[in-house]
Amino acid sequence: MKKLQLTFKTSKGQKRNLVLNYVRDDLDTPTVRKAMDKIVASQLFEKDGIKLYMQVSAAKYVERTETHLFSEDMVV
Repeated sequence: MKKLQLTFKTSKGQKRNLVLNYVRDDLDTPTVRKAMDKIVASQLFEKDGIKLYMQVSAAKYVERTETHLFSEDMVV
C-alpha cells in the first residue's frame, strides 16, 4: 500500500511528517501542494505551544515491501 508523506517545518524549524494512508496514487504536485498550503493556512495543529505545520517542505509517496522469512504461526 502506498502512503503519502507530507513534510512540514514547525514553528521551531524542526521537520514534522503527516502520513496519510489510503490515498490516490495519481496525485500531481500542484494538487498536493495546494492541500499542504491549506493545512498551513488553517493553523489547527499545535502541541506544547509549537505550531506543528507552519511551512511546506516536501511530499512523497512511500511504499513498503515486506519479505516474510518465516513465522511460527504458519501452517505448512
